[in-house]
Amino acid sequence: MTSGMTIDALSAQMADAVEQVGRSLVTVYGRARQPATGMMFADELVLTADHVLEREEGLSVRSGDGARYAASIVGRDPFVDLAVLRVAGLRLPLVRAADGARVGQFVLAVARPNEQGVMASLGVVSKIAGPLRLTRGTLERVIQTDALPYPGFSGGALIDTSSGVIGLFTSGLVRGLSLAIPMDIALRLAEALVRHGRLQRGYLGVVTQSVKLPASQRFGGRERALLVVRVEEDSPAERGGLLVGDLILTAAGQAIQSAEDLVAQLSADRIGQPLTIEVLRGGVVQAVSVVVGTR
Repeated sequence: MTSGMTIDALSAQMADAVEQVGRSLVTVYGRARQPATGMMFADELVLTADHVLEREEGLSVRSGDGARYAASIVGRDPFVDLAVLRVAGLRLPLVRAADGARVGQFVLAVARPNEQGVMASLGVVSKIAGPLRLTRGTLERVIQTDALPYPGFSGGALIDTSSGVIGLFTSGLVRGLSLAIPMDIALRLAEALVRHGRLQRGYLGVVTQSVKLPASQRFGGRERALLVVRVEEDSPAERGGLLVGDLILTAAGQAIQSAEDLVAQLSADRIGQPLTIEVLRGGVVQAVSVVVGTR
């Protein structure tokens, strides 16, 4: 709120922001139950949450003027809960990304969850956290808010009071938390989905198990490591010299105590690049260089 702004003036500003961003939102029909929301981010392209697409055929969206359009999936990734739809003939204003978010600022979760129109929920940014480790990969940052996630809000916009979109709202990342994927990250991932149809991730080709280290082997104070229990044939790990029985201690200098720790070091920007992995082999710490692959 600017100095001297009244509550009525702020209220009017927020209502204007909801109305403006609402023009860029569509209702997404991708499941038998509650429809969801999507936002127009490029010509004929709609960004939404992946978990609201329970089928790939017969998808459609509905714009604010009531027109219904067939939609098809351009790319999707269930792990970061993002999907891009192509909607031929849809012409709407594109959402405007905000510069970022600050803890404590007013935000509005805005959605078009059904044919009755735009809905909004007011809150504040409760927390900016990260990285959020997922089943495969990580999200560098997430925005937590106390704005209520009404049914159908997933895929909607978390906006500031001047209609700038700070994130894509979703209930599909962590059960029970109202989270938004920051818009700069969401747009970057959306561009990758448009180019490749999926998000590329690094691949080593090992099966591992987290184990507790004996007291005599707790180098650097770490208590756990990853035991390599299988190395896939002709994989980057095999070519790099990783062996069954190796205990992975670090990767790229970061302590590795779980499979999630290792996955976090296999980001798309590391594909084709050497990754230095420290292993405990026969009681001796050794460095192994593995060129990260993809599949």
